[in-house]
Amino acid sequence: MRTVDLRSDTVTRPTSEMREAMARAQVGDDVYGEDPTVKRLEEAAAELAGKEAALFVPSGTMGNQVAVLTHTSRGNEIIVDSEAHIYYYEVGAPAVLSAVQVRPVVGLHGSEAIALFKSAVRGQDIHFPQTSLLCLENTHNRMGGTVTGTDVMQGLYGAAQELGVAVHLDGARIGNAAVALGCRISALTQWCDSVMFCLSKGLGAPVGSMLAGSSDFIARARKYRKMLGGGMRQSGILAAAGLIALRSVNRLAEDHANARLLAEKLAVVPGIKIDLDRVQTNIVVADIADTGMTAGEYVEVLRARGVLAVVFGPTTVRFVTHLDVSREDVEYAAEMVMAS
Repeated sequence: MRTVDLRSDTVTRPTSEMREAMARAQVGDDVYGEDPTVKRLEEAAAELAGKEAALFVPSGTMGNQVAVLTHTSRGNEIIVDSEAHIYYYEVGAPAVLSAVQVRPVVGLHGSEAIALFKSAVRGQDIHFPQTSLLCLENTHNRMGGTVTGTDVMQGLYGAAQELGVAVHLDGARIGNAAVALGCRISALTQWCDSVMFCLSKGLGAPVGSMLAGSSDFIARARKYRKMLGGGMRQSGILAAAGLIALRSVNRLAEDHANARLLAEKLAVVPGIKIDLDRVQTNIVVADIADTGMTAGEYVEVLRARGVLAVVFGPTTVRFVTHLDVSREDVEYAAEMVMAS
């Protein structure tokens, strides 16, 4: 049976070009700072993000947690959106690794973002933890891959600077945000002190993410990466694929077009509700409550028809388009959903 995997853009496989580059990669011991391919990747990533330096890390979660460790001290408080990946999907790492308290704020990326942020920052009181970090997410996974515009990013960054709070951007899919807005990645990342972005999602690399910031920040972050086990030795083999991934940002527009096509086809299926305004990048979230099934049951029905999706809530299902999903795959998937 034909299978269309729409579970995540993490399921992408490295391209032939990536595999060839990995086989030819010059390598050295990266912990000693001797891997030339990793160095090239870090320089390219820093330039793309408009930052002084960058650090190659094994995963987006590690990149985010290294950033929290570097920006904060034990007993601080960090502010996040209530649906943020750092808060929702990273196994309580801020509490375990950094010993910081997480303060979730509903609607932190919306129209009232600046006011919500300011009201969440702790005042000077002996009873309160110090607010030291604001963590943003762009695109926002649990909000359906929606994009936070440069105006909101700039406003939040300005407010944070006034209050002495650092800003970290979980930019796992920042390339998708930039393509959707028709701007350079640096137009978004200039409004944060540090940014993590993934190479292993829609860009197709097999492993890895980048953490970028000031030279001093990255020097400190490098020690935390080592502490967490992220010193990968001859990691130029992986970095070689990452260099190609960085050149692939513009093709994310294909994934966005495929997601829009899928959303429009599914929106007319009886029992399915989709907020088309939220389909801004490569993520489609479907509310299937009216089908009478739970999301888990619905996902299993789709699996039997060769379409892989994930449970996103009790009655919501997520579909993600990516490098390995063609327009024909999307049309096939939509037909299978219509038949379910």
